[in-house]
Amino acid sequence: MPTIAFELDRAFRTAIAAAFGFEADPLIAVAQNEKFGDYQSNAAMGLAKQLAEGTGQKANPRQVAEQIRAKLDLGEIATEVSIAGTGFINVRLSPDWLARRLEAIASDGRLGVEKTAAPQTVVVDYSGPNIAKQMHVGHIRSTIIGDAVARTLDFRGDHVIRQNHLGDWGTQFGRVVLAMWYEAVFERTGNHAKLDELIEMQQAAARDFPGDENKPKLAAALAPLVREIAPLHQRFVGEDPDGTRYFLPYLKENALQLDELERAYVFVSALTDNPEAGKTVIIHPTHGPRTLAELPRLTTTFIQNPDLPDNEQEKLAWEKARAVTLDACAEVYRSLGVQLADPSIQEQPLERGESFYNAFLPNVVQELRERGLALVDPDDGRTVVPVPGSENPLIIQKSDGAYVYGTTDLAAVRFRIRELRAKRVVYFVDARQSQHFQQVFWTAKKAGWAEGVALEHAAFGTMLGPDGKPFKTRAGDVVKLKDLIDEAEQRAAAVVLEKNPELPEAKRGQIAHAVGIGALKYSDLSKDRASDYLFVWERMLSFEGNTAPYLQNAYVRVHGIFRKANAIGVEMKPGTPIRLDTPHEKALARHILQLDDAIQLVVRELKPHHLTNYLYELATRFHAFFEHCPVLQSEEPVRSSRLRLADLTARTLALGLDLLGIEHPDQM
Repeated sequence: MPTIAFELDRAFRTAIAAAFGFEADPLIAVAQNEKFGDYQSNAAMGLAKQLAEGTGQKANPRQVAEQIRAKLDLGEIATEVSIAGTGFINVRLSPDWLARRLEAIASDGRLGVEKTAAPQTVVVDYSGPNIAKQMHVGHIRSTIIGDAVARTLDFRGDHVIRQNHLGDWGTQFGRVVLAMWYEAVFERTGNHAKLDELIEMQQAAARDFPGDENKPKLAAALAPLVREIAPLHQRFVGEDPDGTRYFLPYLKENALQLDELERAYVFVSALTDNPEAGKTVIIHPTHGPRTLAELPRLTTTFIQNPDLPDNEQEKLAWEKARAVTLDACAEVYRSLGVQLADPSIQEQPLERGESFYNAFLPNVVQELRERGLALVDPDDGRTVVPVPGSENPLIIQKSDGAYVYGTTDLAAVRFRIRELRAKRVVYFVDARQSQHFQQVFWTAKKAGWAEGVALEHAAFGTMLGPDGKPFKTRAGDVVKLKDLIDEAEQRAAAVVLEKNPELPEAKRGQIAHAVGIGALKYSDLSKDRASDYLFVWERMLSFEGNTAPYLQNAYVRVHGIFRKANAIGVEMKPGTPIRLDTPHEKALARHILQLDDAIQLVVRELKPHHLTNYLYELATRFHAFFEHCPVLQSEEPVRSSRLRLADLTARTLALGLDLLGIEHPDQM
């Protein structure tokens, strides 16, 4: 069904053309002050200026508005068209016309929201965790916002392909495999307690000397650890030079936990980055003497050649690390209720990490060279793409031949357009990567890969703690996402227990999950994604204001009306015409009919806060309706009319919350 704004826009465009002989945007908007009307056209001032420029004579905006009104034919849409101030044209909608539109959407599962007339394939790139690391608060905005937008685009009728661009390739994987090797050799030789001791010493040093200003002190504190682990490392190499005694059995037989892998990975990174590692030599019977600092890079070369027989263990280790990370991520996705947890949501794989694009990278560089876009920097031997307006070029290959993430991003753009047939590619990545994506998009377009394709970086700001600084634990560590989810559910459980202590424990747990996760997600989604936002538990779990619990409570209140009606033997008569006799009924009806406008804004701007604002106002208008318009106490046919209006409110809230990925229990 065409929206109210669309109907008014069409009528005003016709009137403007009839009055002045040319087309113009009537600038239709919801009225700023409801006492003057429901909608308004703000075009008169701009048209007056346009007419004055064309004729050389000053035009009065109010007279322009009068001329438009004289030609305006709204039929049964409006009961009044008035002019206010310097030419604002106000329209008061007919209650009967609004009621008929409500009748029309009442039997529609989509509530009158039309599918797009021009569906397209849209790739949505979001979440993007790294292998061997637990998801943390830095991933939450991309994951939640990307999921909500993907749901909304899908609902509008686009063919959405969700892509989780995993960080599963690169030089860091030499460190990941070395971390797994340490876990294996210490565990298989009965020395894991020693590894635990060394890791705890590294963690203590990191806590004692945080920040760039303490780097020299941290390096000095870690140097003894490098010297202590070196003879152990040499011993294990001597006992198991080909990895078949300790490493391979560990990879095949031992379970691996992500938190265990992550702490070992951080430990290895800290030690191999230490200056002492560059002076500490490990001798291998096959690979010869290598410094401890060299080992991660050497191991990476094995991973990057997985089909060679001698590299079976490195390949298996990489696969094991990837699998355990994806399992942990899937658990987080399921807890958050995001669609990346459900492979059945689409035919295409949900995850395509950096490793997927590795085989394409040489051809990407070759093609850019052939097109004259890439050149070798004579100073350092890197292959780069100079991008106009950027101080630094886009690096696509290092002097040693290694590729970088810019190369991978270009390969991903090309694949998504050529193979997935995308006409719109959206990246939900934080704002700090804005220049990088500007360079990647410019290069892809100049290469001819993105003709007729929209490449969009949906940048977002930072999640801040109550102190206005990036959100961290009290100890200053990055907050793990699973810990944040657990705390959300625990805090919500306390709120639910206080509100309704009579609930059975199992039911209380279900509601606590819905409220806690809903509050966590809504707190993010309700903010303009481009801005930073303060993360405050008390505010997001409040049942007052623009929060998920407030909306969920509105949905519960509607179901409470119907439960009470059922208890006293009252039934809603579906055939009863909807009547809008009071201002609160009309205001609620008008707002229900604006759902499509909010969804269109989300689709266009990729900002879910337009939908959250709509739902918050809907809940607010419903509460006002509920307070001023008795429902069950009214006589027929008013009672059934108001029950139908309440039912439409609940359905609209449910649909909107579904698009945001937020549960809506019918009892709290």
